[in-house]
Amino acid sequence: MTSDSTLPNAGISLGSGGSPSCPGPDPHPRLPRSFRVPVGAVDTHAHVIGLPPEFPFVASRSYTPPEATPASYLHMLDATGMTYGVLIQVSVHGTDDRLMRQTLRRNRKRLRGVGVMPLDLPASAYEQARDDGVVGLRLNVLYGGGIGFDELPEYEALARDMGWHLQFLLDARELAPIADRLSRLKVPFVIDHMGHFPAALGTELPGFRTLRELVRDGGWVKLSGAYRLAEAPPYAETVPIAQALVDAAPERCVWGSDWPHVANWNTMMNVGDLLDTLALWVPDEARRHRILVENAWQLYGFTDAASAVPDFSPTA
Repeated sequence: MTSDSTLPNAGISLGSGGSPSCPGPDPHPRLPRSFRVPVGAVDTHAHVIGLPPEFPFVASRSYTPPEATPASYLHMLDATGMTYGVLIQVSVHGTDDRLMRQTLRRNRKRLRGVGVMPLDLPASAYEQARDDGVVGLRLNVLYGGGIGFDELPEYEALARDMGWHLQFLLDARELAPIADRLSRLKVPFVIDHMGHFPAALGTELPGFRTLRELVRDGGWVKLSGAYRLAEAPPYAETVPIAQALVDAAPERCVWGSDWPHVANWNTMMNVGDLLDTLALWVPDEARRHRILVENAWQLYGFTDAASAVPDFSPTA
């Protein structure tokens, strides 16, 4: 696990064995002020979180979050004009994905999921996860409660069998030793949060150049977690990084809110601010539409527009 106090807003010491509390999300999410969110837009990265004793936290967690309910997440989607969402199994619950799976089953048309699952389950368990709406598996080397890369070949085989992709939470500065393994994967793969490294290090960072090459040559990347890379809205230091990734493969970039923004932040962000940052990253409307809609539909398997979704407009 990486421990790095140089990351912006890093009020948490990863790998220290501690689990400091983190704040809840902004209770008043808003539309972006800079553009109209298109119907069909997908938030490809969010978490739901339960509380013990019903939903225990793992002892190895890196933070202790408040509850983040399915109802609150759906409210955030509605308030920000997002049609669909993708839930990622949160690290504090380890492989106990009951809450995420319940949420997927109750919102089959609107939500998909990316799981964190052990390899020793019966085949029927993976098939049921797929039926519930799980479309990928996440490997995480940054936060306690995740699954690392030791069994990457086995997870690749499982993903191939299930028709899933693999998703990786890693620090781009540590990408070089595993880049060749990722480039040879026979399933689609996604890198979280633009490589999750301090944006001040810039686009010439060797690890970022490696990330850009992986994306150029077939990998996917999430334009997300701006506040994990830079200090405060509009996260201007992240603009060259995001734009370099979009230029490398505009057809394999997706956007995620990272709601409820778990970790110990100095300032809690609003999803509307994060969408306004997306407009800085991708000022071209057609390219932005591709990232929010077409790319995400392809990767996560959304197939029909929600015709009843209101026509959202920017706030004044």
